[in-house]
Amino acid sequence: MTKPKSRPKAETRSVVRKATKPAARKRPAAALSKPKAGSDTKHARIIAMLRTPAGATIASLVTATEWQQHSVRGFLAGTVRKKLGLNLVSEQTDKGRVYRIMDGKASPAALDRAKQAA
Repeated sequence: MTKPKSRPKAETRSVVRKATKPAARKRPAAALSKPKAGSDTKHARIIAMLRTPAGATIASLVTATEWQQHSVRGFLAGTVRKKLGLNLVSEQTDKGRVYRIMDGKASPAALDRAKQAA
C-alpha cells in the first residue's frame, strides 16, 4: 500500500508564494492600435462590390473571396448589417438574388441592433 501524499502546512504555503505579481510587458503604441482596413482586404472587396449600382450575388462574392456560401451570408448579416449598420437590401432578379448597399440611413431595425450591441 502507498501512503497518501502529505500536504504542506498553511504556514509553508504562504512562504512559497510570490509576494508580488510580475510586471506587465509594455507594448509599443503601434501594436495597440487597430490595423486600418485597406482596399485589398476581403471585407473591403465585398463592401465595394455591394456599393456598385449593379450589386452582387452570393456566387460573385464567393468567387471574389474564396469563402463558402454560408460564410458570405454570415458576413452580410453579422458584419454589414449589424456591426457596420449599413442599409443592405436584396432583390430577386433573373440572375438570382442580388444584394446591394443603399445610400442613406440604415434600416430602423439595424439601428436598434447597433444600439443594443454598444
